[in-house]
Amino acid sequence: MPSFDFTSEADMEALKNAIDVTRRAIENRYDFKDTSAQTEFNDKDKIIAIYGDSDFQLNQIKDLLFPAMEKKEKESTKRLDAQPVQKISGNKVKQELKIKVGIETELAKKIVKMIKDSKLKVQATIQGDAVRVSGAKRDELQACITLVTKTITDFPIRAGNFRD
Repeated sequence: MPSFDFTSEADMEALKNAIDVTRRAIENRYDFKDTSAQTEFNDKDKIIAIYGDSDFQLNQIKDLLFPAMEKKEKESTKRLDAQPVQKISGNKVKQELKIKVGIETELAKKIVKMIKDSKLKVQATIQGDAVRVSGAKRDELQACITLVTKTITDFPIRAGNFRD
C-alpha cells in the first residue's frame, strides 16, 4: 500500500548561511557602527538571538535577516516563533526567534481532520512530529498532497518519504 509523510524540517545549513550573511551586512553598514547590533545562533536549542540598541534597530536587523533566510530556503520565516523583546543592561534590547521543527500536535490533528473530511480514500495517522498518509491509489495520495499544501499556508510543510 503506497504511503508518504508530511513533515517540516528546517535546513540548518541554509539557516546558518543566512545568519552569516546578516552578520556580515551588520558589520558593513555605517548606521550599525559602534552599536551592539548583532545576531547569534544557538544550534543546540535552535534559537536565533538578535541584539540591538533599540526596538527600531531590532526591526532593521530583521529586515536584513528575513530576506536572507527566504533566499536560502523558501518559507523559512514562517517557522520562526518570535519571543517578546527583552531589556538588557541599560537601553539595550534582545529578541529571541525560536525555530519550530516538525509538525506540532495541533497542526497534525488539523491535517488529519482535513483529510478525513475531504472524503479521499486515504488514511492519515500522526507519528511523532510527522503525519503519515497511506492509500490504495497514487492518484488519491497526490490529491491529498495538493489539498494539504494549498490549504495550510501559514507553516511550511513538505510531502516526502514516498513508498510504494
